[in-house]
Amino acid sequence: MAYTLPDLLYAPDALEPHMDAETVRIHHDKHHGGYVKKLNAALEGHADLVKQPIEQLIAQAEAIPAHIRTAVLRNGGQHYNHSLYWTIMGPGKGGEPKGALAAAVKKDLGGFDAFKEKFTKAATTQFGSGWAWLYLDNGILKVGSTANHENPLMDTCALNGQPLLVIDVWEHAYYLKYRNLRPDFIAAFSNLINWDAVAENFQKAMA
Repeated sequence: MAYTLPDLLYAPDALEPHMDAETVRIHHDKHHGGYVKKLNAALEGHADLVKQPIEQLIAQAEAIPAHIRTAVLRNGGQHYNHSLYWTIMGPGKGGEPKGALAAAVKKDLGGFDAFKEKFTKAATTQFGSGWAWLYLDNGILKVGSTANHENPLMDTCALNGQPLLVIDVWEHAYYLKYRNLRPDFIAAFSNLINWDAVAENFQKAMA
């Protein structure tokens, strides 16, 4: 068995006008697909590792043999991050969270407007390539950012918890449409967030 590139849940042009179809196709098929290929190549001959869920594989660096560790963490992290990214967006989405997630956002982050400000700042100020996250740490919602391939599941990461929502701020995520204007991309991304999917992630993490 090997890790596979997940299909998109929507057509590449379904996120227009906030995210263009060409970016979605290149990002999903070439960038994400490339990480999956490199991950599988790094894991050749390691059947015990390939059978693990991606979340388990990347969680403990010391469990990965040293000679393939860097390649597995980099490409495995990117595979996990992108897989989550595609599922928390959708056409006709946006708005605000509801129910238990909304209550947790209010309790832990000061409400939706405060969350949006924190999330936007984390994404905007992430230096270079990386990601901004809404994640659950010991039952508490937090916002933060990571560089390159890292995510809160990894024991090598400064953040620690279960990812619920993520935005990709690598330039390949937005440069065709937004050029160097990362803040414009981040603002547009708010119109794509599938809060039902994020709420489902929250429920699973709380359980």
